[in-house]
Amino acid sequence: MADEVYTSDGAPRETTIIHETRSSGGAGWVIAVVLIIALIAGIWFFTQSNRSQVARDNAVTAAAHDVGSAARDVGNAAQDAANNATK
Repeated sequence: MADEVYTSDGAPRETTIIHETRSSGGAGWVIAVVLIIALIAGIWFFTQSNRSQVARDNAVTAAAHDVGSAARDVGNAAQDAANNATK
């Protein structure tokens, strides 16, 4: 803001008032947009990592279930072979 100086020597004079407004560039908006984009990117990467972990967990669970089923089938085949061998 400009300083206002008043002087008087008794003679009537015109008073000039200077009012300056400060205009900001666009740097504030640019920084805000960059921060919002970084926040969105961070959230996206976090969710993708989370989905990947869930997919791995589901694959391990499915594999364990398949191994359990195969073990049951082998056990049944062994039981059938033992029953046939004793007959």
